[in-house]
Parts: sequence; C-alpha cells; structure tokens
Amino acid sequence: MINNYFTKAFNRLSLAIISGFTLTPQVFAAGESDFTSTYYETVAIVLLLIIFIALLSIIYFESKEKPLQKRESIFARFRQFITRSAPIEKESEIMFEHAYDGIRELDNKVPPWFSWLFYITIIFAVYYMLDYHVFETGKLMYDEYNEEMSLASFEMEKLKKSGALLNEDNVTELTEAAALESGKTIFNNNCIACHAADGGGMVGPNLTDDYWIHGGGIKNIFKVIKYGVPEKGMISWQTQLNASQIQQVASFILSLHGTKPAAPKNPEGDLWQEPEEPVIQ
Repeated sequence: MINNYFTKAFNRLSLAIISGFTLTPQVFAAGESDFTSTYYETVAIVLLLIIFIALLSIIYFESKEKPLQKRESIFARFRQFITRSAPIEKESEIMFEHAYDGIRELDNKVPPWFSWLFYITIIFAVYYMLDYHVFETGKLMYDEYNEEMSLASFEMEKLKKSGALLNEDNVTELTEAAALESGKTIFNNNCIACHAADGGGMVGPNLTDDYWIHGGGIKNIFKVIKYGVPEKGMISWQTQLNASQIQQVASFILSLHGTKPAAPKNPEGDLWQEPEEPVIQ
C-alpha cells in the first residue's frame, strides 16, 4: 500500500514537472472550488522532495574532504610583520654565494623595528637639540643640579630654624636676648615649681652654683631636659617642647650661673668645669 502511494505520488510529481506551471494559471482561474485534494498532495510532495534534495546536497558537500590550511598564529604573524624576514622555504632565493666556515649568509632586509627605532632616535635628537640648546626651554642636568642644591639649602635652613636637626650632640648655647627671654618664659611656665623662680632650687637642685648632678654645660642640660630623670621625678619634656625650645630654656639656665638666689639650696652633685677645647696646631 505504501509502495502504491509513493508510486502515485511519483507519477503525479512527474506529471507536475512535465506540465510545468502551465496548469497553475488555469487552476487559479477556475476558482477556489477547483483546488482538489490531488493538487494539494502534489504540491506537498514537490516541496518535500525539494527539501529532501537540499538536505542530501548539504550532507554531500559537507562530507567531502577539504584541504587543511595551516593557519599561522598571531605571534608568528606579528613577528613576520616586525621583521619582514624571508620564510625558510624561500631562503635559497636570498642566499649569497660566498660562505664562511660552511655558513651561508642571507640577504635579509633590515627589520622594520630597527628602522623605526633609528628614525625615532633622529627625531628625538632634533627635538633635544632644539629644546635644550636652541630655544633653551628645557633644563640641562647642570641647571637641575643647581636648582636642587638651592632647594636643599633652603630646606636645610628651615630645618635648622625649626630645631628639627638639634640634638644633645650638636646643640650650642644661645646668647641672644630674644632667645634668652623666650627660654625664661618657658622656665617660668614649667620649671619654677621644682627649681624656684630664681633657680635657687626647691625639690630640684640649685641651678646657679658650680655643682651638677648630671653634668653641666649646654649639652648635658639639654639632654636632661629632653629625656628627663624619672628616678628623681624629672619628666621628659621632648613631647611638650621642641628642640629649639629646649635649647632656649637650657641657655637661660646657663645664664643663671653665678647669680644670687634668695634661698639657695645646698650644692648637689659634682663640681663642673667646662672642658677645654683642643687647640688645633
């Protein structure tokens, strides 16, 4: 039964192909009532046959072996672009006749990257000459050095004035009236409770005589004020006074030497004498 159906369908398909589309206008002209079931079956079979043939064609062409083309990697193409070197299979075309120790030389072109670098150096040399030596808009190393040295000297002076570089090893005694007055103010605000206003001593030792517990002189006094003497109740003042202020108050204390306090405390410590500076021959 199925074979008969396909036989009839094939016969109808053959009839449709032979007659072409000559019958189609007649069918449309006859009106919608003339579209019989036989006509629709024929159209459906033709469409199915066209689809079937199209699928077979796709399967056939896809199954055919195609020659494999090796695709170069991106890196290989980039290397070829920047070097422009001849492929290995073409090296015989650019090979020189002479040889040294069995080594043949290739007449490769200059790599583009080398040419680009050469051109860039020329452009930079022209720019450098114009900028630094013709128009003098750029600073030479010598000028930059002098500028940096001037800036460093300025910063050094600022540090010296701020006292940031002062310590017990390089501190010096101040004798200017303004510095001593500033030291007196600091002394009155922080030290008279232990040393009295005239430096004669109370809880703390007398600051006007020649005896010192931890050594006299600007360096020793600066050190005691800075770090304190916790076992004697003397606190460290480096968190409350900067180095310049400590220098000022230490210089003021030295200015009290030899004065006559109202109620001087008995001497404490050892007799202090300033060490003599070595004479440079």
